[in-house]
Amino acid sequence: MKATASELLSKLPGPPSQSWPEGGRFAHAFAHGSMSAVLYAPVGRDPQAPHLQDELYFVHSGKGEITIGGERWDCAAGDAFLVRAGVEHRFENFSEDFVTWVVFWGPLGGEDGQKPKD
Repeated sequence: MKATASELLSKLPGPPSQSWPEGGRFAHAFAHGSMSAVLYAPVGRDPQAPHLQDELYFVHSGKGEITIGGERWDCAAGDAFLVRAGVEHRFENFSEDFVTWVVFWGPLGGEDGQKPKD
């Protein structure tokens, strides 16, 4: 399977919804088992709510800030961030060209409490 940022960006905005009245700012790349990958390109504001699965963000382009559980970090292309399931998070003060890959995986509620395998 292959997905490209340019291909997925051409599908934005997605259909309007209650959460995304201007149209969704994410495009699904692929899914396998509990994992799904999307490209996310917010415009103006990031209206995210906590997710049911753990997630990884890989910033593709642009820069801004990310707040995760009350902590704030600068972010730019090439950065990666882990957000555990159920944790409040959002991007703020991001540039117009801000785009990030998001990978969701694992059980609903996240993998906290599970011991790592050797």
